[in-house]
Amino acid sequence: MSILNVEHLSHGFGDRAIFNDVSFRLLKGEHIGLIGANGEGKSTFMNIITGTLTPDEGKIEWAKNIRIGYLDQHTVLEKGMTIGDVLRSAFAYLFEMEQKMNEICDKMGEASETELEELMEELGTIQTTLTLHDFYVIDAKVEEVARALGLLDLGLDKDVTDLSGGQRTKVLLGKLLLEKPDILLLDEPTNYLDVEHIEWLKRYLNDYENAFILISHDIPFLNSVINLIYHMDNQELTRYVGDYDKFQEVYAMKKAQLEAAYNRQQQEIADLKDFVARNKARVSTRNMAMSRQKKLDKMDIIELAQEKPKPEFYFKTARTPGRYIFETTDLVIGYEEALSSPLNLRMERGEKLVLTGANGIGKSTLLKSILGLIKPLSGKVVLGDYLSIGYFEQETPKGIETSCLEEIWQEFPSYSQYEVRSALAKCGLTTKHIESKVKVLSGGEQAKVRLCKLINRETNILVLDEPTNHLDVDAKEELKRALKEYKGSILMVCHEPEFYEGLATDIWDCTKWTTRL
Repeated sequence: MSILNVEHLSHGFGDRAIFNDVSFRLLKGEHIGLIGANGEGKSTFMNIITGTLTPDEGKIEWAKNIRIGYLDQHTVLEKGMTIGDVLRSAFAYLFEMEQKMNEICDKMGEASETELEELMEELGTIQTTLTLHDFYVIDAKVEEVARALGLLDLGLDKDVTDLSGGQRTKVLLGKLLLEKPDILLLDEPTNYLDVEHIEWLKRYLNDYENAFILISHDIPFLNSVINLIYHMDNQELTRYVGDYDKFQEVYAMKKAQLEAAYNRQQQEIADLKDFVARNKARVSTRNMAMSRQKKLDKMDIIELAQEKPKPEFYFKTARTPGRYIFETTDLVIGYEEALSSPLNLRMERGEKLVLTGANGIGKSTLLKSILGLIKPLSGKVVLGDYLSIGYFEQETPKGIETSCLEEIWQEFPSYSQYEVRSALAKCGLTTKHIESKVKVLSGGEQAKVRLCKLINRETNILVLDEPTNHLDVDAKEELKRALKEYKGSILMVCHEPEFYEGLATDIWDCTKWTTRL
């Protein structure tokens, strides 16, 4: 049974086409991985099928009475709402029914016999629905999901605007799972999630009976939960049966076959054109030349898709720093309350350290405290001599109005326009991206703009907060290669073991010193 039909979908932003005549059909129980390079339109596709965005052309048709659950990275959580409020809002429609039931009870006292019968029948229907949907054990269900996602430890009365990126994702995910929709739409659900909760989500999705569409650049996670791939590339959407590894195999074969057919056709075209040129003037061979010209005119020309620009990251190295990068003495990090026990940490020149551990325990806060961006609650940090620090933040600051060109120019005012464009192009951005405002780019493209600032500055210590979030497979591979080659020191927060394996000289498990567990 078809849950969703998308027919002849076309959409673009300005003169930049995203989809061209795309059709798509989602069947019950399909577990789909939606893949493609940064900026190919995966999140745009999700926004179109959920009705958040109106396409330029095409028809989107959902089956009747289908309940959709969408995990969107950009959902706004309002100040004053608690974790418990957001989780309980999954049952908003049931609370509305309860309100209606109370109104019916109020009317009963003054109703005639006929009206009373009708009201009793309506009341019975509502009560049955509430019982079927476990309305009377909502608090227990909220607590169960909150415990599974590690939110219970934070307290259900905690304000959602005080949460870290990972905690926020967990709250939205918890709400979604409590809604039990007929279809799940998940946009990068593993961004900011720690290993333990990625495993939990993996088990949940493997047991999930309904359909889901999942956008993820975390290939091991993707492979473990999906049975179909839809590849978004050059304004088209192509279906492949199997996991990501199977897709790569089939895609490589199709690409090789298309290139061989293109080369054969180009050779044939060259031969036909040559024959026509040599024989059209001769009376004896003019008819043969005309017949070959007709063949040329009727030929369906094979076109090869333009190769996507592959990012190239080469970090510039500054002069050698002193032996110690930083040293902390009884450092306690946090905001109003402590996030850590007193820390006595030391990092030496040449080390490549990775910080791991659950969300919200203070990994990003530790980085900011070491850099002096946040004042510690107590204790001190001493930075080493001759440090040239490059800092990569998790997200692009909100409300940014500049274009990519302006962003880089602000950082490097002495660059010519050619140098700015060249620097952005090396990070895998096309001319259309380069001239766009940063805020309209995808998460992965924004990350490439921030990386562009980093690689064009001479550094001897890189401080990286979740650098792989949003990056596509090619960019991740290139970043890992560049970091392995980097001659300076690295201090990095990362949740992807396959990314830091073979790169890290040491791993610091932050759960050993946090006060949040």
